[in-house]
Amino acid sequence: MATPSTTSTTTAYHQAMHTYLTHHSAPKPDTSTFVLSLLRSTHPSHHITKTTKHKCDLLNFALAGHAVATPSNDSTLYDSTRLSRQPHTRLQRQTEPSTLYDDVAFGRWVYVWEGKEFLVFGCSYIELYRPKHDYFYVLAPKINQNGDGKEESRHHPDTDALLLAVADWSAALHNEIYVFDDGSWEKDRELFTSVQDASWDDVILNQDMKDSLIADVQGFFDNQALYKKLAVPWKRGVILHGVPGNGKTISIKALINSLSKREDPVPSLYVKSFDNCNGPKRSIRSIFSHARTMAPCILIFEDLDSLVTAKTRSYFLNEVDGLESNDGILMIGSTNHLEKLDPAISKRPSRFDRKYHFRVPDVKEREAYARFWRGKLEGSEMVAFPEELCAVIAGLTEGFSFAYLKELFVIALMTIARGTVRDDGENEEEKGSESSDGFDVVMELDESAASDAPAEPTTESKKSTKKASKKATKKVVPKKTQKMPEIEVPEELKENLLFRAIKAQTKTLLEEMDNSEEDDWEDGQPKTKGAAWRDYQRQLARLGGGGCGDSDCEDSECECE
Repeated sequence: MATPSTTSTTTAYHQAMHTYLTHHSAPKPDTSTFVLSLLRSTHPSHHITKTTKHKCDLLNFALAGHAVATPSNDSTLYDSTRLSRQPHTRLQRQTEPSTLYDDVAFGRWVYVWEGKEFLVFGCSYIELYRPKHDYFYVLAPKINQNGDGKEESRHHPDTDALLLAVADWSAALHNEIYVFDDGSWEKDRELFTSVQDASWDDVILNQDMKDSLIADVQGFFDNQALYKKLAVPWKRGVILHGVPGNGKTISIKALINSLSKREDPVPSLYVKSFDNCNGPKRSIRSIFSHARTMAPCILIFEDLDSLVTAKTRSYFLNEVDGLESNDGILMIGSTNHLEKLDPAISKRPSRFDRKYHFRVPDVKEREAYARFWRGKLEGSEMVAFPEELCAVIAGLTEGFSFAYLKELFVIALMTIARGTVRDDGENEEEKGSESSDGFDVVMELDESAASDAPAEPTTESKKSTKKASKKATKKVVPKKTQKMPEIEVPEELKENLLFRAIKAQTKTLLEEMDNSEEDDWEDGQPKTKGAAWRDYQRQLARLGGGGCGDSDCEDSECECE
């Protein structure tokens, strides 16, 4: 058999390689590069600098009053979509008009900054499977110092000065809070607005703990020089923990508000979730990288126990206490379950140094909260709120969290406003809603039946186990509900309308309180007792084609086994 010559083999390879390179050398469209080449050909006397809106937001910089951007009046020079901007909520739409704006895909502005005039072109487009691209092209007259028509530098000093000013402004927060969600940071003006009403004067806490928390946070940002003098890293972490509804969130809002009003405002960075299509580790890296850029700042992790999982714990700890500097970062973590936090996070100083426990308010704090509401109602003609009533309310509400206390006052005042308080103090809307006897019926296995049942039931023994359960005897036991404390009420307060409404609503809230531990809930929901609940569960199970799973079921048509 003839062997192919080396020359012919080489030629075939070159042909194959040429075909391969041709296949991978097709023109690739890039809109930003095309626009840059286009502007260079149409404006040969101008120097052109390309930048991104994300880093240099030229138009919003002008809207803030730092420059003047005048769009072209010729509609043929614009590619834009006319859109409406409506108020955020339906309530706001009742009082605030909608506005129109242009979503510009390609346009031009005459841009004046500090007496210097530029031409700015904007280009916005979307590529498949990529985020939206927003570019600005800044055109400035070429500098020709030598008279030969050539520039001395590929950078324009006037353009660079403008971009530096815009970049510094774009990186700062302007009545905004940085929020991390879905893998990226976004500025949130509405969240910033929502915390403006939060004041430490409205936060009712143990005064010593409240003062300590404020001093801890404010002192951190006041003492950078002291940290440096002591040769310790200028970083700190605090954990706010305790049962829900006792002031953690409102305290964080008050901290954000007070820090934003300092002479040198401290920016706030709020982390909602680590979820990201690239994985939570990428999110953690992005969070701390941005925090280091924004420092000094506060970095807030709400519900820290649900954010940091076993898979991300090591990576998170490395960012918190690793080799990279976290100078100027004050971390604030909140949790309802301190015991669920990894000890490496909750019990290791230099990561989260201090823990503040938000307990259920004691009688003094409940009285202070009632006094807070009395101040809000001062001068109101709707209801009389004497000073003596504050102590009475504090006595009635033993075990109430601040969230329950707020609900108590809100619903009591709404009841008074609607005129639904009866002469005996009960709420007419709640009349008849109580159970008739206040008792639940529960099942207890007969001792003999229990002893006959196998220790580990098999499939064949399920029917006999069910029959044994039907030998159960009924026993009536009281509900596990809180009772209203018995306190002495001055005679002059017994006919007070607010007291009567508060008393009625306290009784209702006590009956509604769920006293089960959260760890005992099924699927994260409180346990609910009663025949109606069992019937509901059976119906759901039958719709799914199975038995109800209730060992006490006496329905002959139910396939429990």
